Amino acid sequence: QVQLVESGGGSVQAGGSLRLSCADSGYTYGYGYCMSWLRQGPGKEREGVAAIASIGSTTYADSVKGRFTISKDNAKNTLYLQMNSLKPEDSAMYYCAVKRTGGLSGWLSRDAYNYWGQGTQVTVSS
Repeated sequence: QVQLVESGGGSVQAGGSLRLSCADSGYTYGYGYCMSWLRQGPGKEREGVAAIASIGSTTYADSVKGRFTISKDNAKNTLYLQMNSLKPEDSAMYYCAVKRTGGLSGWLSRDAYNYWGQGTQVTVSS
């Protein structure tokens, strides 16, 4: 059974940094999976932040390029999101999610994902 557990959220001032973690239960997804971070701010739609494919290729939303870095440690079954130069508009609930096939294709669509974590809150104050 797949279980995704996020951690690392918190409250920081603008310009600060946080590192989010997503511990995976270790389920073997097979070739072509994609692990992503998505976020949902108050009154907003859930949006893609960053994704990493099984082969290691990555992609980012324009709003976080150059500030956020996604990575995964396969030995620890953990996905990370390093967030630097945080802005108040980055405040949101951040979710870890996995889609089983297609690699990075369609990563922005929340409907593409098969598994979700419960989320971790990030609040950035000005």
